[in-house]
Amino acid sequence: MKKARIGLYSVGLEAYWSQFPTLKERLLGYNQHVKDQIEQWADVCNFGLVDSEQAGRTAGEYFQENQVDLIFCHAATYCTSASILPIHRMCSVPVIFLNLQPTRQINYAKTSTEEWLAHCGACPVPEFANACHRANISYHVVNGLLGLTETPTVSIANEVTAEEPEAIAAWVQIKEWTVAATVKRSLQYSNFGFLGNTYSGMLDMYSDFTMLQSQLGIHVDVLEIGDLKEQLEQVLDEEVRTKRAEIESVFTISDDSHSDPIAKKPTEMQLNWAAKVAAAEEQLADQRNLAALTYYYHGAPGSEEEALQAGMIVGNSLLTAKHVPCAGEGDLKTNIAMKICDLLDAGGSFAEIVLTDYVEETILLGHDGPFHIAIAKDKPILRGMGLYHGKQGSGVAVEAKVKAGPVTTLNVTQTVEGNVKFIISEGIAIDAPIMQIGNTQTHVSFNEHPDAYMTRWFKEASTHHCALAVGNIASQLEKISVLLDVEYVISVNLPSSKSLNSN
Repeated sequence: MKKARIGLYSVGLEAYWSQFPTLKERLLGYNQHVKDQIEQWADVCNFGLVDSEQAGRTAGEYFQENQVDLIFCHAATYCTSASILPIHRMCSVPVIFLNLQPTRQINYAKTSTEEWLAHCGACPVPEFANACHRANISYHVVNGLLGLTETPTVSIANEVTAEEPEAIAAWVQIKEWTVAATVKRSLQYSNFGFLGNTYSGMLDMYSDFTMLQSQLGIHVDVLEIGDLKEQLEQVLDEEVRTKRAEIESVFTISDDSHSDPIAKKPTEMQLNWAAKVAAAEEQLADQRNLAALTYYYHGAPGSEEEALQAGMIVGNSLLTAKHVPCAGEGDLKTNIAMKICDLLDAGGSFAEIVLTDYVEETILLGHDGPFHIAIAKDKPILRGMGLYHGKQGSGVAVEAKVKAGPVTTLNVTQTVEGNVKFIISEGIAIDAPIMQIGNTQTHVSFNEHPDAYMTRWFKEASTHHCALAVGNIASQLEKISVLLDVEYVISVNLPSSKSLNSN
């Protein structure tokens, strides 16, 4: 995780300071409040007041020198748009205008011009928006209350608004923008290991590495199965025992499945092999400073390479829980989706459509591994698999489901124009029965008939994998999409909104 670097300034009009002697200090107090709040989530580069064109030029240089990820312009009172335009021409990151009024209602009978000017932050925002639009500068606006916990001594209005709904809603948005900037910065410092190749024939998953690196800022580190094999040869017996103990503490070891003849109780040999491979994977992740790992390899039948790749699922699940999400079948785009969700502390488990339950009106989402243990309902189950369907080798697989409650799916795909696109859906995970076949499976309701939802989902040309995260985080993912400058569509789990709306 790399903390975002946020630029902040408040605005005013230089002519006011000699006319109204307490106004400047009062606005600087509001500026300090905004800075203190944002510093809970990010590093803040606070310029202070911009009140003239020259101050705007100086602020633009300051933000550019500090390489900020995002700029908040606190509209404290009126200011000319000519004062703020130089900032955003010099430093081309997106700007969020904060229209945060200090009070719910002024004291009309006693308010002076100076008092009014401390509350008229909305006045210049249309002017700022117009100037940015015509200058082709990306901007967004947050409206609401400032959220002070005490009223300044010079004020004649009640400015204690921290618990007011308009303040709470505004600061939720500000936090989401700040977290979005943190995700963007973190991706720019992330090494994604790509071990092996993409599952042959899965055309939706083939990735343009250059496109992904240039549009999202990630680095792709292409690995060989030999790199993992080298680490495996260095694993000590004591490390295997330690990893085996970790596995037994994290997972429930199954008995034979009552329904699937290929799903058995894992053997001692299988568990020890999974532990050794897991230890090697962790060493590889540390050695290559991996933030995530995309993998797929089959190897020649009966070869060491086949055995090595067949033992990876448990280790991949353990790594995923340690904030190094692992995506199977060589699906780098879904690995990116998983990493974004993990940076939001929302999990992000590797998933695809397993089947549709027309009785429950749910879609089962899951895969044959790995799984994000941190978002599991109960302890995940390990099953010994006599074979991996559609793949080579045999070994230990993970069976689990995401805990019940709000969930979000994030699908990262590539458009015909060669651009990244995010497909975001909100739903509800339902605690319902799943198959005992060594696969992850979660019932998800998208608040409408599954056929209607799937019709719209497939129309967006998604890949067949997605990241399954806990919480309804579409609003947060939307802001990440904006800061990354990628196309996105959203479906939210609300009765009044059942359609994917293009943005």
